[in-house]
Amino acid sequence: MTKPAVVLLSGGLDSATVLAIAKARGFAAHALSVRYGQRHAIEIERAGALARALGAAGHAVVDFDLRAIAPSALTGGDAVPKGRGVGEIGHGIPATYVPARNTIFLSFALAWAETLGATDIFIGANALDYSGYPDCRPDYLAAFERLANLATKAGAEGGRFTIHAPLIAMTKAEIIRQGVALGVDYAMTTSCYDPGADGRPCGACDSCVLRAKGFAEAGLVDPLLARFGRESRPNRG
Repeated sequence: MTKPAVVLLSGGLDSATVLAIAKARGFAAHALSVRYGQRHAIEIERAGALARALGAAGHAVVDFDLRAIAPSALTGGDAVPKGRGVGEIGHGIPATYVPARNTIFLSFALAWAETLGATDIFIGANALDYSGYPDCRPDYLAAFERLANLATKAGAEGGRFTIHAPLIAMTKAEIIRQGVALGVDYAMTTSCYDPGADGRPCGACDSCVLRAKGFAEAGLVDPLLARFGRESRPNRG
C-alpha cells in the first residue's frame, strides 16, 4: 500500500514543486488548500488544477476566514508592497505577512494527516529566496514537528510525524529546475499577491519579483508570463 502524506498546496510555484516531489518520493499525496480570505483567491482554482495534473490522491479545501482576526495586506488590509528591489526583499517582515498563517495551515494538515493515518506532512517553506516570513524558518518547522508529536493521539501512541520542507535551503532557480525535471507546468501556477481577475500577475509585488529572479537565474522563460505575452524581467534594485 502506498504511504499517504498531506501536502499543503497553495497553487503557487513552490507548493506545486513540493507536490511533485512528494509524488516522486512514492507518497500518495493528499493536497490541502486553505481559502482564508486572501485577495489572490485565484490560487485555490490553480491548486485544484495542479492537484489533478500532478496526480494527487485527493484535494481538500478548508474555508477559514482570517480577515477578522489576522489582518494583512494579503487579506485586503494594507496595500500590497510593490516596486521593491531584490536586495530589499527578505529584510524585515513585510505587510504581506499573515499572523500565524503557517501554524494554522500546518495544524489543519496535521488534523487531516492523523485522520488519514499519515505521518508525513509536506510544506513549501523556503528560507533563501523568500519574503522574510518568520514561519518559514527551519527552527520554526522543527518546533512544529515536536508539537505534532506531543499534541496528537497518534504521537502519544508511538507514531512519529515528520514535517518535510524539501525546498527550505534551495534558491528559487533551483526550485524551478527541480520542478521542471519533475514535469511541473508552471503556467498553471500563480505567485502574484495582487493578480488581475484573469490571473495576470502584477509583475511588481515581492512574489512576482522573486519568481522573475528565479526564472532568469534558471535561464528559463516563465510560461505564465509567456501566456500573458510578457517577459520575465526581475527588478534587481
